[in-house]
Amino acid sequence: MSIQVETKDCTSISDAELAEMADLCAEREPRFDIGFLSKQREEWVLVTRAREGNKLRGYSFSTLERIGGTPSLLIGLGTVDRTSRADTVLRSMMGDKYRRALLAFPDEDVLVGTRLLGPDGFKAFAGLTDVVPAPEAKPTGEERAWGRRLAKRFGAEGRIDDRTFVVSSDGYEAGGFDFASPKSDPAPHYIAFFTSVDAVGGGRLVTFGWAMAEDLAAGKLGGR
Repeated sequence: MSIQVETKDCTSISDAELAEMADLCAEREPRFDIGFLSKQREEWVLVTRAREGNKLRGYSFSTLERIGGTPSLLIGLGTVDRTSRADTVLRSMMGDKYRRALLAFPDEDVLVGTRLLGPDGFKAFAGLTDVVPAPEAKPTGEERAWGRRLAKRFGAEGRIDDRTFVVSSDGYEAGGFDFASPKSDPAPHYIAFFTSVDAVGGGRLVTFGWAMAEDLAAGKLGGR
């Protein structure tokens, strides 16, 4: 059965839909519950949901905005059901986001940023350019500055190590992109990025990359 993806304004999400979304990880971390998701509904602009028949398989909250004039696609929170089709769901969701980014920012490179909970999450950045953090690469001053900007946008100002891009926990529930694939075997260098990330306690890894204008226009990213 094919994966169907829909994106709509967060203001149109019903409480019943929030409950369905909360059920997706009710039995495992990060346990995004309906109370927390209702706050995300207020903080973000768009919600993308992926379904397989009548089953919800994934969702994410995001926004398309400019940060200091730079076109940006920011994913505040998301999760994908941990089934054998998790990778397909992820590609479909990201593909829809890239199509919308192209419409919002035609002929422009777009920064894509989120907070990851684990190494499999790097799959969301497949096909992007200059993904940070990068294996065996010392971040530049500009990349460190972007890490700080994104941490501030995600409500974690002052809690990011701008050399490792790890955000420490402040004791409160935190958003982020929750993705793990049963088929995955992440490379050691991706696993190493998370050695000091307390994901259960709310720690996260700020991650970003660039969707180049030509790749967006050619439909090379995401689900295509």
